[in-house]
Amino acid sequence: MKRNKRKRGSASRAFGHDRRAGDPGINAEVAAIIVDDPYAIESGDTIVITRQLRGDPLARLHSHRQIDDAQYYAGRAYQRDCEVAERVTRALDPTREAVDNSLVIDPLTDKQVSAQTRLAGARLALGRKMHAAVHAILIDGATLEALARENGRGGESWQKYYGRFFRDALDVLAVEYGLAGRVG
Repeated sequence: MKRNKRKRGSASRAFGHDRRAGDPGINAEVAAIIVDDPYAIESGDTIVITRQLRGDPLARLHSHRQIDDAQYYAGRAYQRDCEVAERVTRALDPTREAVDNSLVIDPLTDKQVSAQTRLAGARLALGRKMHAAVHAILIDGATLEALARENGRGGESWQKYYGRFFRDALDVLAVEYGLAGRVG
């Protein structure tokens, strides 16, 4: 009886190319997540990708299942609104006419105005201390350990306290952005 030989690499030939990352390195903090396949032929196809966690405290908390999806997406919405709402000095445009070295200030766009309105509502709902914690972690990239240290608190119990405090702030943001319902 003749035995069928299995061809090597037949699974890799089924796909156009292998899009997986190689060795992430010694000091890499990564997590695997499932996302929609940008090269999918059929809608709904997903792939597993590797996400860097080092500079993203929100992604680290989400990958370790310390926050849920509503909290994660509320944090991302806050970051997006801060990015849209901030008005920074842009590089000089050599195509514009230089008049007495004054900067040309572009008018506010509708997206910027709506982002600033949402941020003002979130700031009001969070309060001063929660807003400071959310801004430090989501915008400045501080870790929970650094947040506790900046407030003059040390030790693991204070890190857990600020972790719970930050998760409560994300719950407030989830309600403000319409990702979760109000309790009570």
